[in-house]
Amino acid sequence: MAAAAGGWKTMIALCFLVLVSPSLQSQTPRHVRNHLKKLNKRPVKSIKSPDGDVIDCVPVEKQLAFDHPLLLNHKIQMKPTVHPQGLFEDIKAATSSSPDLKTGSIKQLWHKNGRCPQGTIPVRRATIGDVMRADKVEHYGMKKKHLPRPLSADLGFIQTGHEHAIAYVEGGKYYGAKATMNVWKPQIQDTNEFSLSQIWVLGGTFDLDLNSIEAGWQVSPDLYGDNNTRLFTYWTGDTYQATGCYNLLCSGFVQLNSDIALGASIYPVSNYDDSQYDISILIWKDQSEGHWWMQFGADHVIGYWPSFLFSLLTDSASMIEWGGEVVNSAADGQHTTTQMGSGHFPNEGFGKASYFRNIQVVDESNNLRNPKDVGTYTEKSNCYSVQTGNNGKWGSYFYYGGPGKISKDKTVDPTVS
Repeated sequence: MAAAAGGWKTMIALCFLVLVSPSLQSQTPRHVRNHLKKLNKRPVKSIKSPDGDVIDCVPVEKQLAFDHPLLLNHKIQMKPTVHPQGLFEDIKAATSSSPDLKTGSIKQLWHKNGRCPQGTIPVRRATIGDVMRADKVEHYGMKKKHLPRPLSADLGFIQTGHEHAIAYVEGGKYYGAKATMNVWKPQIQDTNEFSLSQIWVLGGTFDLDLNSIEAGWQVSPDLYGDNNTRLFTYWTGDTYQATGCYNLLCSGFVQLNSDIALGASIYPVSNYDDSQYDISILIWKDQSEGHWWMQFGADHVIGYWPSFLFSLLTDSASMIEWGGEVVNSAADGQHTTTQMGSGHFPNEGFGKASYFRNIQVVDESNNLRNPKDVGTYTEKSNCYSVQTGNNGKWGSYFYYGGPGKISKDKTVDPTVS
């Protein structure tokens, strides 16, 4: 065992030296170097973020998306033909009687050291360490194969490991979704676990034909090598089997925005019983061109997922979900203490619990409206739970999340039946 431990220490040390010493690049396996060359396109400018990331400013037309065989002769759609009508005014969360509880605007950490010029997009540079943390080089940037949470008739598809606390609508035709969610930095127990909060736009069933478009924030040490809270997207056309990826780590999503970097750290984040910071995300289908677009905040149209990436989102989505997800690796047979959202139960309310507010769907007339018949779902309500509501300022909203495994002396969320 001692010899094995020594071998692992040597391997970790070598990996570290490879990361920090260009002279050791040649010691990196060729297939890793080739993959990094494919991912990291030649920039016109690079910006070192305070968190250690390097943001490359890559010409729009040179981005990885256009390595996709179906995008070789693609004419870039520089803007959507139309936005959804009736965008809910992004009213800031109501403050409590405490002056310490307020909302604020969010930026990305790399903005402190510069911006990318027009005509380029900011791309978080993939590192040797990033790629070598994946189980296989070709799987870097992809979710480990799993079936997502089951709903309705899909209850037979429960898979251990991924746990959720979500609100959802199903049974209609949905042409997009919007929400404002506050941003936290949940604690992660093991490096192979993650915690995220996002919107899912879904088509198909939870079998091999699921199409999914996802966007939100996440903490994922395995993907990024740290515990920072980061903006992310994901897509799949086959239930996470062989297509799709996070952010810009495969060809597909076409980014147009020069200000927002997918996969980059969000700053600042909310603090318990203190300032709250939230982000708004809108995903919608341009029914004229067929592509699915993403907007961040009030005025950052990020880009689009071309329609041909999907088989069952070509017309509309059949389900929308909002909420949180964690990976529970059940180390030593124990439920993880990885937090979802703020790490606190919904009953604690504003400033303490994590929330989604102003959740909306886009209908066939391209109008944003409040969702009807919102359901909720969670696998382990004593670890993570969800509580919905509705009022004049927040529209349809819910609080969600929790601490994961809790000690016997702690109080379980009283909203759980």
